[in-house]
Amino acid sequence: MPGVANPGPSKSRRETADSSSRKKVHFSSIHDAVRAGDVKQLSDIVERGANLNEVDALHQFTPLHWAAHSGSLECLHWLLWSGADATQTTTRGWTAAHIAAIRGQDACLQALIINGANLATQDDRGCTPLHLAATHGHSFSLQIMLRSGVDPSVTDKREWKPVHYASFHGRLGCLQLLVKWGCGIEDVDYNGNLPVHLAAMEGHLHCLKFLLSRMNSATQALKAFNDNGENVLDLAQRFLKQNVVQFIQGAQYEGSHPDDHDDLAFPGHVAAFKGDLEMLKKLIGDGVINLNERDDNGSTPMHKAAGQGHIDCLQWLIEMGAESNITNKAGETPSDVAKRSPL
Repeated sequence: MPGVANPGPSKSRRETADSSSRKKVHFSSIHDAVRAGDVKQLSDIVERGANLNEVDALHQFTPLHWAAHSGSLECLHWLLWSGADATQTTTRGWTAAHIAAIRGQDACLQALIINGANLATQDDRGCTPLHLAATHGHSFSLQIMLRSGVDPSVTDKREWKPVHYASFHGRLGCLQLLVKWGCGIEDVDYNGNLPVHLAAMEGHLHCLKFLLSRMNSATQALKAFNDNGENVLDLAQRFLKQNVVQFIQGAQYEGSHPDDHDDLAFPGHVAAFKGDLEMLKKLIGDGVINLNERDDNGSTPMHKAAGQGHIDCLQWLIEMGAESNITNKAGETPSDVAKRSPL
């Protein structure tokens, strides 16, 4: 109509202009280019004289640290190929491998290992990347490092091994993996705490049950005292972990072995398989498992939910950021499992 503006083309031109503007973003620092994953601008900035190992003022990160942090794999490869120093540490003693382990950036961690990163390097607390992966619940990162031959028996300054960290932080998947790889669970820290003591004081019942089920004597483990004269029940009571208190008192009253009544293997997968969304939310929210936890067949909770047609579980996992392109040992993604499911 005459006199009435046509909004269609105008909007289209505006969107084109916005898109063009976005494409023309130029990064002023090497760190910004790496964080954005822009390998072309990274290369240009280095050609103009930027230092490959330049440390940023705020975090004391090098470009390689930022690549590991943000998962910028192409930039990380370029930096390593160009001679970036993989041994350089932050003020906390973290190498790029430590950062990749903290963030669960599996592909970056793998690239660092292939390029000779030293996984035995300890930070200012004595932690290796293995300790940090166990702390943050990244079981696949943990598996990558274990397969590379890293020693899981190294202790930090508190004499904590990765199993102590997994127990204290309630990382059941990591704990299961470490035990599967032969890591001992009957070693004490500098305060005489077994992993069961640490799980109890933090209220991580799933981890406590799993540890008791794998110890030579669950009864003796429950009675064991640390250097402060406290056993598992004492610690649970002191830190007000009522779920652990009730479990131990119930087990003592019934005279039963603590793992008689529970299937402890991969509870998140069981919840996803059954379509128990509330349990799945609780397990992930409490940090017992992570979104992309893998079972013995390489399947994630998404695979389990997809195979049974539990749309609500799938939608929630996707909303929370679960990866949908992970393949199990059969080479199937959750989508592949859903396609062959009769449901």
